[in-house]
Amino acid sequence: MYRTLRRPDAVLVQAVIAGALSFAHLHDLAAAAGQSGWKAWAYPISVDLLLVAAWRRLRVGRDGASWTWFAIALAASLGANIATAGLLDLDHVPAWLRIVVAGWPALAFLGGTLLVHTPTPRTATEAPSAEPELAVPEVELHRTDTAPVSAPASAPAELAPAPAKPPTPAAPVPTVPVALIDHARSIAETHRKTTGEPITADALTARLGLPAPTCQAIAAQLGLT
Repeated sequence: MYRTLRRPDAVLVQAVIAGALSFAHLHDLAAAAGQSGWKAWAYPISVDLLLVAAWRRLRVGRDGASWTWFAIALAASLGANIATAGLLDLDHVPAWLRIVVAGWPALAFLGGTLLVHTPTPRTATEAPSAEPELAVPEVELHRTDTAPVSAPASAPAELAPAPAKPPTPAAPVPTVPVALIDHARSIAETHRKTTGEPITADALTARLGLPAPTCQAIAAQLGLT
């Protein structure tokens, strides 16, 4: 910190000099336009405060209102600098300039109020929201693919030829509730909007977390491969 004080920044020194000169020019112009005493000193403060408020708003979010008030305050400051450079007779100020100087306080108050109380525009890009997780409805499932076990028969006196093994019946297709099909269709539609490709049967099975026969029946009804 002490090293910074011993070596002042050249840009900071330049800003102080420029601010002091602009402050004096605005004071001289206001005094020439009929604003005497403390009122002549209040004008440069009003212009600089509006300029700073517009600049702070531009750093947060660049909208049209911020640029407009920044340009108005900059034009007032720059116009005073040019007017006091010998291009304007300060002893005979034109009437339109007196009107502009007299109406500046109301204009500065309006600009400052709008800059402070107008909502700040959003500049940061919103992160894409994650895919919402839909609540899986509770479905009571009953397994129907198990065959009843018969009681063992008593051993015959003589060995008889073993009977032919009946063919194993195909597992019946489980009945899928309509709510579960709608839930799976919602997952498939969300996946298609997010990735641009249709969801596969394996991916849908992993997302549902249900038994394989039930997921296969759902994929068949949705036409998934």
